[in-house]
Amino acid sequence: MNKRRLVTELPGPRSRALMERKTSAVADGVGTTMPVFAAKAGGGIVVDVDGNQLIDLGSGIAVTTVGASNPRVVRAVTEQVEAFTHTCFMVTPYDGYVRVAEKLNQLTPGDHDKRTALFNSGAEAVENAVKIARAYTRRDAVVVFDHAYHGRTNLTLAMTAKNKPYKHTFGPFAPEVYRAPGSYPYRDGNLDGAAAAARAVDQIEKQIGAENLAALVIEPIQGEGGFIEPAPGFLPALAAWCRASGVVFVADEVQTGFARTGDLFACEHENVVPDLIVTAKGIAGGLPLSAVTGRAEIMNAAHEGGLGGTYGGNPIACAAALAAIETIEEDGLGARATEIETLIKERLSRLAVQDLRLAGVRGRGAMIAVELVREGSTEPDPRLARDVARYAHRHGVIVLTCGTYGNVLRFLPPLTITDELLNDAFDVLADALNATAPKAAAQQADALKATALEATAPKATALEATAPEATR
Repeated sequence: MNKRRLVTELPGPRSRALMERKTSAVADGVGTTMPVFAAKAGGGIVVDVDGNQLIDLGSGIAVTTVGASNPRVVRAVTEQVEAFTHTCFMVTPYDGYVRVAEKLNQLTPGDHDKRTALFNSGAEAVENAVKIARAYTRRDAVVVFDHAYHGRTNLTLAMTAKNKPYKHTFGPFAPEVYRAPGSYPYRDGNLDGAAAAARAVDQIEKQIGAENLAALVIEPIQGEGGFIEPAPGFLPALAAWCRASGVVFVADEVQTGFARTGDLFACEHENVVPDLIVTAKGIAGGLPLSAVTGRAEIMNAAHEGGLGGTYGGNPIACAAALAAIETIEEDGLGARATEIETLIKERLSRLAVQDLRLAGVRGRGAMIAVELVREGSTEPDPRLARDVARYAHRHGVIVLTCGTYGNVLRFLPPLTITDELLNDAFDVLADALNATAPKAAAQQADALKATALEATAPKATALEATAPEATR
């Protein structure tokens, strides 16, 4: 199970049958990127129910950072399941929760006194970070940024920028959420970080007022918004303004955390120390777990009983998290993320030289993206992104798209993937770009036209149909 291998067309017969069952049993609002059903996964490969082996450049949207069946995680989860599956930490607590909290207090940026609370999903943790900030500051307003994604609950939908598929028809949303301009070097004239931060602060001070602002919530590298890496200096300037203004600076590291970007947390790249840091996704090797970690005086502002939830910090998820963190540390996966960055960026840069529809290669570690635009312009080309992704899917490579304009290909391989699989995947990507090039598209259109003409032409007689090629 260490290479791409297709034994049927995609989707195969078993996946097609399961998709029919899915359609009749699952709500239409629950979509899927690919019409294949997983049976097994690990080492950068997803095996579907028809036996096809697909290269995984998605990691379940940045979740299976240590691999989809990491041996340490499997052992830890198995041992915990045999002990007990649940008691609810708020009823009869257990040491796994405490150990995870201790580890996060130790590993997250800053050497100040910290506290941690555990939850289930990234959205739930973001929402609790806002609750905590409001309790601490006794203020209501929250600032987020253009292109942000923070989740699918009502409050986090208000914080998320993109309408479809996330917000459309689901309002009204929670009040007192305001949006500021961010830093998007490819699309804002390469405005430097300090200037972009000054622009945001000016809008915040004029339209909201620092005295009304509880928290500023930001992804150090924006995820669903397009893997937008802000210009250097942007995050430090915002963090400094928050400190001076008594505003809680919240780093949403749901997608960027746990060595995904090379650093254990993305805000470490510029030595930014957030007041609160939100983590999830890669924290627990595929099990649902999230956390808010931050300054003790802020975290302790919520009254006793004000934070929690029935499943928050489930013992099985805590066991998985401790094993996943051990794997990242013991196996040097931060360094491996940097190696992956070098390989992917080198491949994308070579492709961009040959194909002017590729622009804005960006990201860090195993969180890399490229924008697809109409050749000779910066106009987003979401159709091209969709077509390239579909070609990759048909040829056994899991690729995800994202971005406010839907024109970004994003690459999130597990940190355990091999160079061989990565190179094979990007060979497929190169083929996809060639197949969707204007010349190739025109040739394909001509072929389809010829096929249509042939279908409407008079049928050959039996004699003509069996005549030797040389007599035709």
